[in-house]
This record gives sequence, C-alpha cells and structure tokens, in this order.
Amino acid sequence: MVKVRVLLVDDDALVRAGLRMILSSADDLEVVGEADDGARAVAAVRRHRPDVVLMDIRMPEMDGITATAALRRLENPPQVIVLTTFQADEQVMSALRAGAGGFLLKDTPPAEIVAAVRLVAEGAAMLSPSVTRTLLSHFGDVEAAERRRVAGQRLATLTDREREVAVAIGSGASNAEVAASLFMSEATVKAHVSRLFTKLDVANRVQIAIVVHDAGQS
Repeated sequence: MVKVRVLLVDDDALVRAGLRMILSSADDLEVVGEADDGARAVAAVRRHRPDVVLMDIRMPEMDGITATAALRRLENPPQVIVLTTFQADEQVMSALRAGAGGFLLKDTPPAEIVAAVRLVAEGAAMLSPSVTRTLLSHFGDVEAAERRRVAGQRLATLTDREREVAVAIGSGASNAEVAASLFMSEATVKAHVSRLFTKLDVANRVQIAIVVHDAGQS
C-alpha cells in the first residue's frame, strides 16, 4: 500500500501531537514530519516531500497564508489544508486564494480530518464551492471591482464549453454532475478541468470556483 505522506505545521506542539495521533490511526496515512512555523514548513516540505500539508493559519513568524503561497510555487507542490478556529474568516479566504485545497476547523472530528486528507491527496477540493461563496460574501472590499475585471479577463480566454464547465464547478457540481448536465463523458469533463487549471492558472477546483464567483458568473 502506498501511504499518503503528511506534514503537520502548527506553532502549538499539543495541536501537532493531537493531529499526529489522529492521522496515525489510519493505515494509509503517514506523518513524515512537523514544523512550528511557515518558513520551517517550506524547508520541511523540501526535505520530506509530503503529499499533503496541514497548515495552521496563525503563526508568529511566517503565517500559513504566506507559507501556502510559497509551497504552491515549488516544483511538484503538496496539497495544503489550512487549519483555523473560525469558519467565516478573511484569512481562510486569503489562504484559499493562495492555493490551499480546503480548510478544517481545529475542532473537526477525527474521522473527518482523516477523510479530508484522503480527499485532498487525490486532488479533490475538500471545501465545497458553496462554502467558498459563503465565505466570499462576508468580505466585500475595495479590491472587489478589480478582481471582477481580472477574473472576467481570465474567463474570456476559455472556449464556450470550458466556460460552461467552469461555471458548473463554481456551482458545486462534481465531475459526474457536470457530465450529466452538459451531456459529455466524465473523461471529457476531466480533460476540460485539466485545461481550466492551466488556462486560469489555478491549483484546484476551489480556485476555479473563486474565479467564477469573482467574475460574477456564479
């Protein structure tokens, strides 16, 4: 069995110990390292090559948002799940924009943490786009108009079919649901999604949903 390699990043040693205990209970997961700061997390990722990083947002030196962005710039970057104490949190949104594949509340039940790591390791978005939209709705800011303009330009690079797939993903549809609604095979949907990652310069389905939302297409 090929195990999913996980790195834990949190400045609280007790939190790391709890996560290690939870993840070690799953036969298909392996905690390969820990870090107590975002800067040390980047070094640890280079050393241990994890598949998934559980990343605390609030750390005293380099925060989880900056570290997530740094990790996404690496060659063959790991998937990132950010850890937070608040669901509707502007920093969560910033982390998702930086490339995180989802977030977990720190009081999430152990079984759900294990399931989330497995999902994100497979490249799925652990956070539903509907939750992304809920988070976005909490934080209108002066950059919204500029984000709308830029997002609109990015969507304009897509074919009509690719745009339809992107909008469907933004509504929270799975590949199977997109295939059924647009009358195409799941393999074709997956091919479209791969092209969306490249054309929109995004890391995951959550970021596709954010672009669609920013452009006012959701």
